[in-house]
Amino acid sequence: MPTYNLKINGEAVTVDADSDTPLLWILRDKLNLVGTKFGCGIAQCGACTVHVDGNATRSCQLQVSLLDKEEITTIEGLSKDGSHPLQEAWEEEDVPQCGYCQAGQIMTAASFLKENPNPTTEEIREAMHGNLCRCASYNRIEKAVAKAATKIS
Repeated sequence: MPTYNLKINGEAVTVDADSDTPLLWILRDKLNLVGTKFGCGIAQCGACTVHVDGNATRSCQLQVSLLDKEEITTIEGLSKDGSHPLQEAWEEEDVPQCGYCQAGQIMTAASFLKENPNPTTEEIREAMHGNLCRCASYNRIEKAVAKAATKIS
């Protein structure tokens, strides 16, 4: 079984895995970073979103063999103490219901706000449209992203 050297949440890790193993399963099963969720398995719902070199990426379809020197950040690495402006805004706006999609939502929003720290409501909707929430808390998600934007900018 091949060995892969990865940098996840600022730490170098080595994992043994089949070359076609999705990053999601490396995170969850090999490294016990279970904040990233399995949703649809076909990169359509966004529950598995992590950052690869700062870009929101669906980890369920990204094979470990395609990673080399990229910096991977999971929800556990976004902030050590939950103090990222998005995490605070999520609590202030009482966004989570079942909570299943929240890590993917926050990771998508963090990547988006890094590129666009002063978004319009329409830009927030467009950026977040690929992340599905089965509880339909979209209005609160939109408010939280807008609130975090004011804290970041």
